[in-house]
Amino acid sequence: MIAEVIINSNVKKLNKVFDYIIPENLVESIRVGSKVLVSFGNAKQYKEAFVFDVKDNSDVATKKIISLEDNNLSKENMEFAKLMSRMYFCNIYDCIKLMLPPGTYTKKIENRVKDKTGNFVYLKKSIEEIENDIEDKIIKSDKQIRVLEFLKDNEGIYISDLEILADVSNSIIKNLEKKEYIELVEEKIMRNPFKGKKVERDYKLNLNDEQKMAFDTVKKAIDTNKSEQFLLFGVTGSGKTEVYMQLIEEVIKKGKKAIMLVPEISLTPQMVNRFLARFGDVIAVLHSKLSVGERYDEWNKIKNDEANIIIGARSAIFAPVKNLGIVIIDEEHDSSYKSDMTPRYNAKDIARYLCKKNNIPLILGSATPDINTYFKMKNGEIKLLLLRNRANNLSLPDVEIIDLREELANGNKSMISNRLYECIKRNLENKMQTILFLNRRGYSTFVMCRECGFTAKCKNCNITLTYHSDENKLKCHYCGYQTNNLYKCPICGSNKIKYFGAGTQKLEEEINKLFKDVKTIRMDIDTVTKKNSHEIILDKFKNENIDILIGTQMVVKGHHFPKVTLVGVVAADGSLNTNDFRASERTFQILTQVAGRAGRESKNGKVIIQTYNKDNYSIQYAKEQNYEKFYEDEISIRRQLNYPPYCDIILFSLLSKYEKEAKDVSNYMYKILKKEFKTYNNIIIMNPLPAPINKIKNRYRWRIIMKCKFSNNIIDTINKVLDEFYSKNYKNTRIIVDVNPTNMY
Repeated sequence: MIAEVIINSNVKKLNKVFDYIIPENLVESIRVGSKVLVSFGNAKQYKEAFVFDVKDNSDVATKKIISLEDNNLSKENMEFAKLMSRMYFCNIYDCIKLMLPPGTYTKKIENRVKDKTGNFVYLKKSIEEIENDIEDKIIKSDKQIRVLEFLKDNEGIYISDLEILADVSNSIIKNLEKKEYIELVEEKIMRNPFKGKKVERDYKLNLNDEQKMAFDTVKKAIDTNKSEQFLLFGVTGSGKTEVYMQLIEEVIKKGKKAIMLVPEISLTPQMVNRFLARFGDVIAVLHSKLSVGERYDEWNKIKNDEANIIIGARSAIFAPVKNLGIVIIDEEHDSSYKSDMTPRYNAKDIARYLCKKNNIPLILGSATPDINTYFKMKNGEIKLLLLRNRANNLSLPDVEIIDLREELANGNKSMISNRLYECIKRNLENKMQTILFLNRRGYSTFVMCRECGFTAKCKNCNITLTYHSDENKLKCHYCGYQTNNLYKCPICGSNKIKYFGAGTQKLEEEINKLFKDVKTIRMDIDTVTKKNSHEIILDKFKNENIDILIGTQMVVKGHHFPKVTLVGVVAADGSLNTNDFRASERTFQILTQVAGRAGRESKNGKVIIQTYNKDNYSIQYAKEQNYEKFYEDEISIRRQLNYPPYCDIILFSLLSKYEKEAKDVSNYMYKILKKEFKTYNNIIIMNPLPAPINKIKNRYRWRIIMKCKFSNNIIDTINKVLDEFYSKNYKNTRIIVDVNPTNMY
């Protein structure tokens, strides 16, 4: 008997099946989806592979399968991986990895003593920087490379587990720590993500008329085993989560399971607590802030049919759920549902596939739906469930726009307008809480010499460095490079160094200067690097009488704080001034979502939006909380410019160590695309140009943008073009194909 196997490799030329002889002792055990070890090429170590098909004979098979491993997949998994590979232009094994338990386990992990502390391993350098060092032969040791490859998907692993699973000695790990590729952090060994949670029992609430209508409509689809898509469109605070939970209860009564996706790690703890209070410990949670051991145990809890509800971020859609009954995607507009790493999938597309296959409903919930989702609803592809009012008839917050141009004209150069200052002061006097939103982290966004004009830039990227005052460092937010702060200009020697722009650190400093004895806490990517830090910060704000929460987008969505009656948007223009056709949509969504954090209990809420673009339609409609009017204006612009949803955008990114090669290969790629698509109608292929940020992580970046309607014919032709590209064997240049990317930089 012969097995056709897919090798674990990201080399495009190896994205095909290879024939291996099945040993007699494994003939009865090996099937499609079996994980095996094989000897491949001249490699000293065995390669992991998955059986794609089994047949009687082969003219080319000469080697035998070495052994049969754990963590087998199903035939359906293998077919789905092949489908994803074709759609997302990547290797099949890249898709298979999404369906495997977290980590590449060769031995079963033993449970550790739960209260014991130990060293956990984290990457210190960025993934792309590590990949570049491997490619450039700076890292040569196979064992060191194996550790780093393992850590790409499994940061925060207990050091002893890493030694077992990566099959390396402690000296290899210590050597990588010495070279500053990794860092060891002492943490508690806690394999149960719910350990220590004290949650009071909660019971279902009476639904209001709008909630009841939404519930009954979806319940009908559940009862009739019908695959339907629903948009639960409800204003912030309208009780969408209560509808979710009561629908999940109906699914569980039928002996089925539910997947509940949330967009941010910061949302997961709050959502988990609500579901624990309602359903007990029959839930499983999957997200990247869990340790690899916790994720592995949660994954097996799902696989062993011990969890009825799966809550998690994007990748939880691939959990091994049996008898799935409903999929719910909360805050469906959020860009984090689209992967920006290979495979570049969209969790909403995967959810649609699963719901159609299982004849079950899909609920997309949001107060600010994605334009594409709302467009599909308008065209009858998705059913609308509308919640116009806040639960318990609470009123929406009063929103006020402050023109910062007038503040400057009146001599106020502070980050805080006079009106926002007055409102914060009154809120402090009334013992209520405030959230201040600024979507830029750090202290200053760039540093410049006023004598000669020198600007501090990253040595790896064509981007300015951001000053971080707490560490007195200049940091790149793209590759992670950091250096000491400047006191003298390296070009002219002047000490006239000036800090421009402002981030959350500077805002916190200014608030502490303006208000004596104020208690503040900050939530951005710099303060949530450690495990459970999201939950710790949110719990402190809620329970320790902290006056002001200052944060980036992490504070915007989903959080419920009863004492928050004031929200201040410090700079509403940041998301408007981006090189992206979705800039207005994202601005409207952010402002509407952040405004929804105010006045969620009996006290009325107040929102202050500071801006230099007072008359911009996205800001004006956010003030009115009027999504329909915003949609009408935005869709009209999209129609005129032929942007999604009227087309799909396919981005071909060419990345090279050499600027000339990036340009030359882009031009070559452009010629192939023009040749292969010349017979197609309604396709626009734009000339190759440098990307807006033309160098990131020591790679020069060119891009080609294609506008079309994504279809099977388009997919087949692009794959044909890629085959021709890979046949040229460009060693210093790689290509990334991204369908409807979330970032256009």
